[in-house]
This record gives sequence, structure tokens and C-alpha cells, in this order.
Amino acid sequence: MKKSSGSITVFLALMMTLLVSLVCAGLNSVRNAAARTQILNGVDIGLFSLFSQYDRTLLDKYDIFALDASGGDGMLDMASLYREYETYMLPVLAQNSQRLDVLQGGFSGLSLLTDSQGEVFYRQVVEYMSETLAVQGLQALQSRLSERRAHTASAEAAGQAVEDGQSMEHYDQEMENAAARSRDAEQNSTGDLFSSGPSAENAGPDETINPIPVIRRIRQMGLLGLVLPPDKVLSGVSVDENILLSRRRCQKGYGLEDWGAEGFRLFGDLLFSQYMIQKLGTYLHPASSGLRYQIEYAIGKRMNDEDNLEKVARRLLLIREGVNAAYLRSDPFKMAQIRSLAAAISAGFAIPPAAAAVEAALVLCWAFGESILDLRELFSGGKVPLAKNEVNWQLSLDNLPNLLKRLDIDRKTDPYGLSYDDYLQILLVPVSRADKTMAALDMIELTLRDQPGWTGFRLDSCVVAVGTYVEVLANQTQVLMADRIYGYL
Repeated sequence: MKKSSGSITVFLALMMTLLVSLVCAGLNSVRNAAARTQILNGVDIGLFSLFSQYDRTLLDKYDIFALDASGGDGMLDMASLYREYETYMLPVLAQNSQRLDVLQGGFSGLSLLTDSQGEVFYRQVVEYMSETLAVQGLQALQSRLSERRAHTASAEAAGQAVEDGQSMEHYDQEMENAAARSRDAEQNSTGDLFSSGPSAENAGPDETINPIPVIRRIRQMGLLGLVLPPDKVLSGVSVDENILLSRRRCQKGYGLEDWGAEGFRLFGDLLFSQYMIQKLGTYLHPASSGLRYQIEYAIGKRMNDEDNLEKVARRLLLIREGVNAAYLRSDPFKMAQIRSLAAAISAGFAIPPAAAAVEAALVLCWAFGESILDLRELFSGGKVPLAKNEVNWQLSLDNLPNLLKRLDIDRKTDPYGLSYDDYLQILLVPVSRADKTMAALDMIELTLRDQPGWTGFRLDSCVVAVGTYVEVLANQTQVLMADRIYGYL
């Protein structure tokens, strides 16, 4: 019995040693797991607290989340940003009975709003817009915009062809030939009162019959003076291109180049264009500061509002000339009017063979006059039809010489037509994604910089995501490491 009892005692002692070792190992494992969880909680709370300080103005005005990481001078201050992050993380590590000492830490990656030519900004905009617009509506809008873009592109090409057709040059050549023949006839005349051919000074019908000289003079006038309403004050704002975000060397992030790429959505370019129309200023709805006509800047890329507006107006003029010239050539009644007037003009110059050149010049002049009325209506906030017909045609051939007097008499709006904003959206379609994105960033930064105290603001100091790591000595026994990537997408 004594021998058996001694054996049991030794056995139990060995078992207790194993059990105590197992319990201690389990307790240590639990302690380490608790320490690891506490570290991760500290990292998460630090990031959540840091990113909760997003710029409120940027969010309220442009629905964009970003954290200004500059020290007020527009330059990135990542050391201060990390110290602020630590002020939120360290109190969490100091909780409970764990002893957690930070050995080292930092940011392993950084994504700025302007990275990759604004691609980070573009993704956030598309994400925001996709949450506000229904997919079905986007599909219908995409289809309608594609159709309008195709029609507009062909009309612009046709308008350019009308302008490049040298119809006015051919008309001038015929008139010069007529004048030269008149001078020759006078020199060879016997001096009687019945010498043939009109004189060079008074050759041809007067301008109440021939509208071409009148339209020629109007075409040489400033386009904006013709198409803008007289009560509308034109913005005189201009900017130094050297201060624009797209023209300077921007600060760049690192380590997170592909962050957020999985959030790409269908209809991305359409959504971004819609965002620009909603958030940026136009001639009809100017911005409160910076360049006032901001969508026009995205199209024209000039450094002042007037030049951008004129570039847009000339594009619209070509489009409308193409539409109007196409209708004129398809309307038998209007072409009969043109041929009749061309015959009268060429007969007045005693050059019947020039009727074809006069006819081409009349088509150009009439299409131009109708287009000026179209643009006048657009810039007044009205709508013009995508295509013309007998009902919505505005300017008669008889009133063509009096175009300047008819600018606000003959023009009319079409409730089912396209507005100025519709045309801006169409003109944005061929602009590349990078150019649209950088133009939007230019205008947002300029607008915000005009606010008091914001003169040093830079969008390339705005952080949208960081990667962070931290090494912690847990209970003076084990080094634990935690890393996280966090951002607004």
C-alpha cells in the first residue's frame, strides 16, 4: 500500500505540473490575444478619430470627404498628423491591466485627393453620385446623351464645313470680277448714256435686297456682343495659370496606388459630368468666387472667363450653323427663296453665272443669322430645338438684313429643346477623364482659396486614406505588430 501510494503521489505531481503548464500557457495565450485585440482597437479608434476631422467646408459645398493634413501653409505635415493619430490611440493602449509600450510606428501608405491625375477624387465623386442617381435613370440618360452627342458632332462638322466652304470668298471673287468688267466696260464705252454694265461704285442691288454685305459686317463683330443679353454683366475674372493645381507640381501619396480601384462604377464618366454640372459654376449660374464660368473652363482651358465663354460660344455657333444649314438645304420653299434672291443679286451685278456662288453665300448668311438667334436664346436661359423644321424656324429671309434689330424679337424658346446646360454636358463628353478631373480640382481649389483664411489651401494636401503600422511591446515579453488601411471609400 505504501508503495502504491507513493506511485500515485508522483503521478499526480507530474500531472499537476503539466496541468499548471497548460493553464499558464492558456492564460498567456489569452493575455496575448487580449493585448493584440487591445492594440487593434487602439489603432482603429485612432484612425476613426483622426478621419472624423474631415474638412466640413469641402463636404458641405462639394460632398467630398478629405482630411487637410497641412499646417496651414498648404504643405503636407505627416509628422503632426501621426502625432495627432497617436493622441487617440495611446489612451486605448493604456486601459486595463495590460502593459503596452509602443516601440515604433508610422504611416506605411498615403493617398491624396489629387493622386494619379485626380483619379482618387474621381472615384469618390462617382461613388457619391452612384448613391444619388438610379441606375435606370442613368441608362436612359446615357442613351439620350449618346444620341445627342452623335447628332451634335455631325452638326458641328457640318457647320465647320459650311464655314470652310469659302462661299463668302467665292462671292467676293465674283463681285470683284463684276466690278472689273464694269470698269473695263466704262473705259471702252463711247460715252453715251446707254453704255452696258453697272459702274464699280454702284454695282449691284442695295443692301435692302442683298443681305450679304450686312451679314459680313455682323460676322466681323464680337460674337459675345451678339449672343449675350444686354442686361447680363460679363465676368471679368482671370487667374494666373501658375497657381492652378493642374499647372503645378503636386505633392503625391505613396504605397496605396490601387486603393479604392475596386469601387469603380458603370457610367463613371457620365456620373462625373453630372457632378460637374451640379457643383461647378456656368455662365447662367456663375460660381461665387474663383473663375465664375467653371464648366466653360473645363471645355476652353483659358485663364479668364471671357475667353472660355467665347470658345464655348464659337463651338455652339458651329453646331447651330450645321443644324440650320442642313434644314435650309432640305426645305424646298426656302431654297426657292434663296435661288430667287441669288438670281436677282447676280442679275443686278450683270453676272448671271455667279448665281451659284451667291446662293452658297446666302445659305451661309441665313444659317448664321438663325444661329445667332439660337445662341441668343440659349444665353438668355431658354431652349432651342435639336433640329429645325418649318414650325420652329425663326428668321425670315426678308428680315436677314435687319438681324441686329431682330435679336430679341424673332427668337423663341422651345420647351422640348436643349438648354445651355444640356449643350455644356454634350461638350464635356469628348473631354478626357483626366482633363475633366483636373479642371474640376482647379475650380474647387480656386473657389475655396477665395474664402477668408484659405489663401494657402491646397487640395494636394488633402488625405483620403492612410496605411498605418505600429510595433508594441506587450507586457515586456512579446513584440506585437498591427497594421491597417483606412480611408473614405
